[in-house]
Amino acid sequence: MRILFVAMPDSIHTARWISQIADQGWDIFLFPVFIARSGPDLRNLTVFESFIPRPRVKENHVRSIWWTIPFFLADFILSRIRGIKTNYFTTRALAIVVRWLRPDAVHSLEIQHAGYMTLDAKNILSKKFPIWIVTNWGSDIYLFERLAEHRPKIEAVLANCDYYSCECQRDVMLARDLGFKGITLPVVPDAGGMELGKVSMLKSTTPAASRRMIVLKGYQNWAGRALVGLQAMRYCADLLQDYTLAIYMASPDVLVSAELFSQDTKIPVQVISSVPHDEMLRLYSRSRIYIGLSISDGISTSLLEAMAMGTFPIQSCTACADEWFADGQSGFIVPPEDPHAIAEALRRALTDDLLVDRAAEINAQTIAQRLDNSVIKPQVIKMYEDIYNARRNK
Repeated sequence: MRILFVAMPDSIHTARWISQIADQGWDIFLFPVFIARSGPDLRNLTVFESFIPRPRVKENHVRSIWWTIPFFLADFILSRIRGIKTNYFTTRALAIVVRWLRPDAVHSLEIQHAGYMTLDAKNILSKKFPIWIVTNWGSDIYLFERLAEHRPKIEAVLANCDYYSCECQRDVMLARDLGFKGITLPVVPDAGGMELGKVSMLKSTTPAASRRMIVLKGYQNWAGRALVGLQAMRYCADLLQDYTLAIYMASPDVLVSAELFSQDTKIPVQVISSVPHDEMLRLYSRSRIYIGLSISDGISTSLLEAMAMGTFPIQSCTACADEWFADGQSGFIVPPEDPHAIAEALRRALTDDLLVDRAAEINAQTIAQRLDNSVIKPQVIKMYEDIYNARRNK
């Protein structure tokens, strides 16, 4: 089987998804949607390079093809001259690659970059395009279909692709409402599964209710609402005096507010910058509560990782959390921009030890049943095999 992925080359989601099929002996290719260094976790595939050298990693078996570089370079120069981003030449390079490779399937991981580019390449090649799979990441539909600039583009992508995959049942319905008439693939996390055997070795034996750390996802941007979380914690400062607040992926304005928060409340704040994945899992394992707030998301990978480590989740209502835990039983689902509602949920999670420990047990069962790599990987492999066999039968 020959699969051409069109995706963000530096995304850990790209690497984790492809890793699920990297040991099948298939011919796997990656066409990057923008200029970036390919991630070191990619393995057993061929990358069409975008002229930034890939880090050398032993035994990854990654082959580079360099002849597409002039196309990326042309767009880079044109963008500098005109002052606007363009993918004119890169899209044509993708069309040439598709015509040359003749893959069994083209798989776009994400819509706003990979999906739009693949649609333009398909329009160039007309009816000579292979089977096209589109995967919806995070907010690709849930948020962007509400924006006038993007809705017609999303509708065009969904009208032209053959298969659609996503990580939320919510987005299956949205895709159908937007005109998708193809085949929907199994709903699984975009980052694939977790190696729960390895996770168990990192997991603390300390009961969740005995832990004295709170983890806050630090994004404050077009979607993230970490500042609302900080405000909610101010309302609960009387209960947090024995706790440490850990903030990861903190935006600059969140860093400023966190420092002021610590000065005003005397609650220690630990800023987590770039750390290995295992260290992040250990952090969750030392934490009683995880807080993730955004106005739009898919199923947050950090939420699932926190649940796997026994951390009690407080997640905004915009991230499919209701498809993974029951509100008020194994976590709290809150409005992302209401600090008072978030503070109310936080107070309950800080004072109800039985709730927190019971939630850890329930969530551990959910994660074992739905997120173990041994469960997810066979589904993904079968998905591609079914698509390949359907194509051959036609």
